[in-house]
Amino acid sequence: MSRRLFVSVDLPDELADEVAAVQDEFRDAGGLSFTDPEQAHVTVKFLGDVASGRVETVETALAAAVEDAGVDPFTARVEGLGVFPSMEYISVLWAGFSAGPEELTALHEAIEARMVDLGFDAEDHEFTPHVTLARMDHAGGKELVQAGVRELDPVIGEWTVEDVRLTESELTSEGPEYSTVSRVSL
Repeated sequence: MSRRLFVSVDLPDELADEVAAVQDEFRDAGGLSFTDPEQAHVTVKFLGDVASGRVETVETALAAAVEDAGVDPFTARVEGLGVFPSMEYISVLWAGFSAGPEELTALHEAIEARMVDLGFDAEDHEFTPHVTLARMDHAGGKELVQAGVRELDPVIGEWTVEDVRLTESELTSEGPEYSTVSRVSL
């Protein structure tokens, strides 16, 4: 049996309303499917399907990677908007970081190195710390999304990041449901 896993830094529950308020700015944009604001997070490393028997090995490597990164608890501030891969072809609408991107990147690089050593695929794109707000299923609302990204500069909020989590994603008919498998303190 396998489990669909990723490494995340989770936003605190008290920022869910602010995430939802930013998403509301884009409600009229056709083609967007919004993420659950109560599950807002930064994916530090997506692992995919992991055999249940390997989870403990992943947890050990994750703890070592966090130590390798040498990152202490830090302030993260979610602010501003962006899209992947480009304004012309939008697949993801996201919120970025005005505080904490260096620490998140350091964590990503250390975790990436340890997980690739375990046989997980290396990322094929540069890491950009972000919180996914919505995915664009079709380009119906592309102009509205482009205008919003250019004109809005929302501040979702800040908090002290104290851990990274090994998170399980269970796909349901209502969308993915996330649960914490384990935490590694910074």
